[in-house]
Amino acid sequence: MDAAALPLPGLRDELSLHPGPASLDGSPTWTIRDPVRNRYFRIGWAAFEALSRWGGTAGDVAKAVRSETTIDMSDEEVVDVAKFLHGNQLTLANSHADTLRLAEQAATEKHSVFNWLLHHYLFFRIPLVRPDRFLGAMLPLMCWLGSQWFRWTSAGALLLGLMLVVRQWEVFTATLVDTLSLSGMVSYGIALSFVKVIHELAHGLTAKRYGCRVPTMGIAFLVMWPVLYTDVNETWTLASRRQRLLVGSAGILAELSVAAWATLLWAFLPDGGMRQAVFVLAAFTWVSSLAINLSPFMRFDGYFLAMDALELPNLHPRSFAMAKWWLREVLFDLGEPPPEAMNPGRQRAMVVFAFAVWIYRLVLFLGIAALVYHFFIKAVGVLLFAVEIGWFVFLPIWNEVKEWAKRRDGIFKNSRWKRPLLGIGLALVVAVIPWRTRIEAPASVAAEIMAPLFLPAPARLEAVLVERGQHVAAGTKLLAFTAPDIDSRRAITAAKLAGKSAELEAVKLDPFGRERLSALTEELSRLGSEKAALDAEAERLTITSPHAGIFLDPLPDLKPGAWLSPKQQLGLIRVDGSTIATAYVAEDDLERIKPGDTARFIPNGLDHVGMTGTVLAIDRNPIKVLTDPALASLHGGDIPVRVSGQILVPQGSFFRVTIRLDGTAPNLKLIGHVQISGQGQSLIGRAARSALVVLVREWGA
Repeated sequence: MDAAALPLPGLRDELSLHPGPASLDGSPTWTIRDPVRNRYFRIGWAAFEALSRWGGTAGDVAKAVRSETTIDMSDEEVVDVAKFLHGNQLTLANSHADTLRLAEQAATEKHSVFNWLLHHYLFFRIPLVRPDRFLGAMLPLMCWLGSQWFRWTSAGALLLGLMLVVRQWEVFTATLVDTLSLSGMVSYGIALSFVKVIHELAHGLTAKRYGCRVPTMGIAFLVMWPVLYTDVNETWTLASRRQRLLVGSAGILAELSVAAWATLLWAFLPDGGMRQAVFVLAAFTWVSSLAINLSPFMRFDGYFLAMDALELPNLHPRSFAMAKWWLREVLFDLGEPPPEAMNPGRQRAMVVFAFAVWIYRLVLFLGIAALVYHFFIKAVGVLLFAVEIGWFVFLPIWNEVKEWAKRRDGIFKNSRWKRPLLGIGLALVVAVIPWRTRIEAPASVAAEIMAPLFLPAPARLEAVLVERGQHVAAGTKLLAFTAPDIDSRRAITAAKLAGKSAELEAVKLDPFGRERLSALTEELSRLGSEKAALDAEAERLTITSPHAGIFLDPLPDLKPGAWLSPKQQLGLIRVDGSTIATAYVAEDDLERIKPGDTARFIPNGLDHVGMTGTVLAIDRNPIKVLTDPALASLHGGDIPVRVSGQILVPQGSFFRVTIRLDGTAPNLKLIGHVQISGQGQSLIGRAARSALVVLVREWGA
């Protein structure tokens, strides 16, 4: 049918038209409000003029627009307006064909149970109240909070509070650390509830101030986490950009005002519960406002503020369409026109923004997938993790590949397609070839035997017979100690022994004293044993080297006359022999190494050189307790741990690997990494094995 003779459908009676903001080229716009579906559509000048003369045929409308305005509107452009109205269900359904069309649209929008669950466990809303009348009654009482003087006063409170916090910065940071506990998390949860109520009321009151209706307020669940929401969609009918920006930023401004006054109060309040409460309120509100609400990458306040500030409604889908077009042109040089006309600088900015959103969402969805895996039943968590990655990461990529397939004729017209194909081929080669043969793991290095030195009993140091770092033979005297108590007992025993010996000699000459000979002999034997024990005990106070090696790590301030306890380590002997590295290999890499593989230890820092060696032994059970605290994440190491009482428990499966290194052992334990030359593994093989390990572990196969 000729476009000019095409009859135009009727418009729904409940639709309303409102003046909109000026477009980027300065031309006027209007907003169509659909109250049934609570949706709003922005149209340009030409579409408005056509709608103002709507009725009859497309040719009649186009002719009227041309004759009554300066717009040179064609019949096809009027048909395009009709298609737009049809597609967004803004026309009357007066025929059987219209009914069929609406049924088809409803069928396409209807999701399966699986799709519904997939989307709604991630995000769904529960409207709770209809606050429009309440907000209208509340507005006269609260309008002073949006006044100019209150904003400037809050700004002054903010500056003064920040200055005072800087002066008490150590106290502020210490308080922050103290709140990182279970009770602190509860306090942050209460603060979150309080601040978000204020946030949503600010949106609603500001919208009400500019004459907009606020139909609902309620709770939205984001990955089962409850957040409040307020429906202020009617602000799309506001022609003033400033008014829309104020409605969009009202929640953030309210939170910042709360943070400003809470920060100032914290600086003045004395220590106690009230000061702790305002600290929690201030700290959480700063993070909530600046780090979350201002982000334009998700549909929070920052996104809507960006749309209003740039006059770019539907910023995400428009930027995504522009980025996909740009990507196809870069890869295949199709020569297609951009989705919409705009200057090159704005076009590039939208492409960059789209890629930033994609990267942000990729990280976010991976985080959500990990969250789902850890907090659901493990078997269900694995399934939901796979669904998350498949639906939100791989499916969009697959849909774009299908768009490429539709354009295959245009793609193969020139040779540009060979470049991405070559890149994909190289990526596959890198992913498939098992080029990765090196396994890295955190490790510590020490001599195979380190013998600590201790006293047998409290004693006084008489002499230090060796120096630190001196090589000694086995049995070499190192430290000489005395104990006055032992010396006194030795002297008494020696005197008794001498007296009894003289008495025994006298008895032997006395013919009448022979009956005492047996008793004296037994007493002399006892005293001799006691003296020998005391001599041995005194001998033990001279510390000797148990092995041949180097004397290291002497106790500081070892000076004659000092009294020392048997609980104090006096030093240690690094025994001559092998140098041993103890590495902790992750479960994914365990099957790639075996005894005899070559390894290299690389110490942290530049004070020591690396050492080579071979794998000596591999534990077949993961460690339950980490005995090398320096390797723990709590102390800057690479092994994630949690504290359980006095022990460090690894977070994950790590296996102890013993490596014999060549060269001289270091004087002290070294911390670093080992690089083991093991069996090659491709990136795809590693990913597949990691997934298989998780499946086997969680399903108990």
